[in-house]
Amino acid sequence: MTLLPPGAAAPAAPPVPSPWVLSAFWFGTAFHWLLLLTILMPANIIHFVGEEQKGTFLGVMTALGAVMALVVPPLVGAHSDRTGQRLPYLRLGVGVNLAGLVVMGVAAAALPGMAGFWIYLLGFLLVQFGNNYATAPYSALIPQLVPPARRGRYSGVMGMLQAVAQLLGAVTGVAIGQLHLPQALAFGLIALVLLVPALITVRGVAEAQGGAPRAEAPHTSLPWTSLFSHAPFLWVFVTRVLFALGQYSVQPFLQYYTGDVLGQRNTVLSSSVMLACIIVASIVSAIAGGLVSDRVGRKPVIYAAGSTMAVMALLLLAAPSYPAALALAVGFGLGYGAFTSVDWALGSDAMPSAGSYARDMGIWHVAFVAPQFIGAPQGQLLDWGNRQGENFGYTLVFGIAALFFLAGVVLVRKVPETAHSRAA
Repeated sequence: MTLLPPGAAAPAAPPVPSPWVLSAFWFGTAFHWLLLLTILMPANIIHFVGEEQKGTFLGVMTALGAVMALVVPPLVGAHSDRTGQRLPYLRLGVGVNLAGLVVMGVAAAALPGMAGFWIYLLGFLLVQFGNNYATAPYSALIPQLVPPARRGRYSGVMGMLQAVAQLLGAVTGVAIGQLHLPQALAFGLIALVLLVPALITVRGVAEAQGGAPRAEAPHTSLPWTSLFSHAPFLWVFVTRVLFALGQYSVQPFLQYYTGDVLGQRNTVLSSSVMLACIIVASIVSAIAGGLVSDRVGRKPVIYAAGSTMAVMALLLLAAPSYPAALALAVGFGLGYGAFTSVDWALGSDAMPSAGSYARDMGIWHVAFVAPQFIGAPQGQLLDWGNRQGENFGYTLVFGIAALFFLAGVVLVRKVPETAHSRAA
């Protein structure tokens, strides 16, 4: 208990910022990653290394970025908990992120061949370091500043802004494909949409609000070695890893799929339209999934969502035409949106301690981004399989993705029920 000087009043709890202000940075980073990972990078890799090695190089690059996402958030989050600060990490991380985007844009616009690729890779690693440096302390702001009774609304706003940003990213990808925009302009647009929302959050959240947890939060935290002995955290972490492995088995290669399997000439445009179908459907099902989970519980929604994603991933291999593939993308999006709405709720229920929000949220973040490592072996498997027979590599990659989704569905039953996760 903190002792106050005689006559001194206890400090009032800091005012809670608007959910739109608090979630603004998430909007910018969602736009940033969708446009970068699914639109620009696959096209740039072909520019650097050619068609035959595109899957291998894109997979290796994605895996190297995942190293940053694996190491940086927990370490920075733990340091942020010790200092009691959040916003300085956000400012510095965004600055490094922007510098990395400049390096990537210059390499893509003016440096062809392998020499350009290595510069491009350096820029990408700067982007990954900066974004992950900012993410763990930022992720602690909602559980730290927002009372439990209001967190549902705040996480709902965050989810909606993320989906809208991803839709905007897909539409931007369509514009890039149709108008053949210069690389410098495309990377500049990503930087602008990242910077402006970050400034809104930094300026709208008072520095004092980025400090110690609210008075009602307990300060006891589990040590690193005991964190995964907390069963809810362990099994939610494992199932989230499995669903992310399924996502990253396919997502980096979606642009190649539309060209090689569906025969689309403008792969940037066709993959952007497919992403838009997934995202629009996910917005609808995210709202419905949250409402349904309040009545029937979290797990039934995840069972349905994961099974839907697995089936759609397999059916995409047999899509007879591009319009049919778009219809299947809508089905996949319905499953994905329902999963993400419940996934956040399960994760919030599973947080073991209020005394180490940034560290634990950083580790929680690892469950989603570390599976990017799967990009390297999946990229090699894609290239190897396609050399064995026409588009056989896609059969392997999409089939493995379906298995990951199904494994997540099976293992989510091990997540212990809590007062928050049971049906009302």
